Amino acid sequence: MPGQEDQTRLERAQAIGLFRYMLIREAADPTLSRRQRGALVRELASMVHVDPDGRPVRITRWTLDRWIYEWKRAGFEALVPSPRQSRPRTPQEILDLAAALKKENPSRSAAQIRRIIGAQRGWAPDERTIQRMIVREGLDALKAPAASAVFGRFEADGPNELWTGDALHGPMVAGRKTYLFAFVDDHSRAVMGHRWGFAEDTVRLAAALRPALAARGVPRYIYVDNGSAFVDSWLLRACAKLGIKLVHSTPGRPQGRGKIERFFRTVNSEFVVEIASGDGQAGRQIDSLLEMNRLFTAWTENVYHRRVHSETGAAPLARWMGDRPLQVPNPADLAEAFRWSERRTVSKTALVSLHGNRYQVDPLLVGQRVELVFDPFDLSFLRVRANGQDAGTALPYQVSRHSHPKARPETPAEEPRPTTGIDYLGLIDTAHKAELADKVNYAALSEPMPPAVDLADLTGE
Repeated sequence: MPGQEDQTRLERAQAIGLFRYMLIREAADPTLSRRQRGALVRELASMVHVDPDGRPVRITRWTLDRWIYEWKRAGFEALVPSPRQSRPRTPQEILDLAAALKKENPSRSAAQIRRIIGAQRGWAPDERTIQRMIVREGLDALKAPAASAVFGRFEADGPNELWTGDALHGPMVAGRKTYLFAFVDDHSRAVMGHRWGFAEDTVRLAAALRPALAARGVPRYIYVDNGSAFVDSWLLRACAKLGIKLVHSTPGRPQGRGKIERFFRTVNSEFVVEIASGDGQAGRQIDSLLEMNRLFTAWTENVYHRRVHSETGAAPLARWMGDRPLQVPNPADLAEAFRWSERRTVSKTALVSLHGNRYQVDPLLVGQRVELVFDPFDLSFLRVRANGQDAGTALPYQVSRHSHPKARPETPAEEPRPTTGIDYLGLIDTAHKAELADKVNYAALSEPMPPAVDLADLTGE
C-alpha cells in the first residue's frame, strides 16, 4: 500500500538521521577547539561503521564535516534525508567527475575511478557509490569484458621459494609496440623485477631478471612458459650458475600461472588503462621507455606493493620481507651468470670468429672446439674455455661489431608532454619521489653492483 510504503521510507530516513547524529555528536560539541574536533573527525573517518542496513561503511572526513555543519545550522532535522531520496549525498561535482572519467576511458572500473579521484582530491566517495552512479547513468554498458578464469590454488610456502615470470604485450609508445617482462614471488605476490621494452627478447628479459636477483635474492625455482625468450640457452645457463631450477610450463596447460596472469590484469586495469592510445583513449601521453619504466616503478612501489592483497590478507612487499635477512648473490657470480657463451672452432692461425669479429687465442688451442664467454654489450673482451677449463682470454684482432646482434639499444625519445586533465600516473610518480626522499634504499645496503652491469644504461631503457 502507498501509505505503508511512505511510512517505511520515513522510518528509514529517521534511522539514517540517527545514525549520522550518533557519529558526530561528540565531534559536534561546541566546547571543543578546532584542533580537538579535527582529531575526532580524522579518527571517525579512519574507522569502519555499520550503517542502518547493517552494512560496513567508511565515512569520509569531508562528509563528517558537512554533517557537523548541517547539525549546527538546523539541528537534527538537517541530518534526516528526504524520505524519497535514494541517491547518495555525494557532491554532484564529484559524481560528474566520476562519470566524466568513465566516459573518457570506458575501460576504467569503479575502483580505478575512486583511486583517481582520491589521488586528485585527497578523498573519494565509496566504490559502491560510484558503481551505482555508473549503472544509474547507463555507463555500465561501457565496461570491459570479464576476465578469464584463473587456474590453480597452489601457494609457495615462503618468499623466494618460487618466482613466476612472463611477458605482457603493452601499449604503443613512440609508435612502437611495448612488452613488459615481470617476475612475481608466488608466496607474497610481490613484484621481484620488471622492465618495459620494445622487444620480447632475451636482452629485455635479462634487464628485468638481473636487477631482481641483485636486489631480491635468488629463488629456488623460476617458473616460465615456452616463449622464445624463456627457452633461450642463456637463461638456462644463468639459472644453472646461480643454482636456480628453471621450470617450463606444459604447452596448453596454464596451471600455476594464475598469479602472474592476475597481476597482468591489474597492470592493464590500473596502469595501462591510464596511458593514451592511438584509438583515441584518453590518458597520459608517454613518448619514451625511460618515462614508461619510471612511472611503472612508481605505481608498483607506491600502489601495488602497499595495498593489501585480497588472497593473502597482507601487502605484497611486507609479506615478502617478513623477518628474514636479505640474501643477495655475490656481484661477481651474478655478472658471470649473465654472460653469454657460444662455441667456435679455433683456426690454423689461432683465430676465432664471432659475429664478424676475429680474436687471437692461445696457439695450443688450434683445431679445438672452444667456448667463448662474453658480455653481449661488450664484445671487446672474451673469456675462452676448453673442455670446461679456463683457457685465458681472446685478444681482439679485428673488431667491427662491439655488441651482440640481439643486444639492440633502445634510445629514449624526448620527455613526454602530459595531457590536460587528471594525470593519475603522474600523481603516483610524485608521491613515489616524495617517499624516496626520506626512505632508506635497502637494495643499496647489499653488496654494490659493478658499474658495468647496469643493463638499463646499456639498453637505453
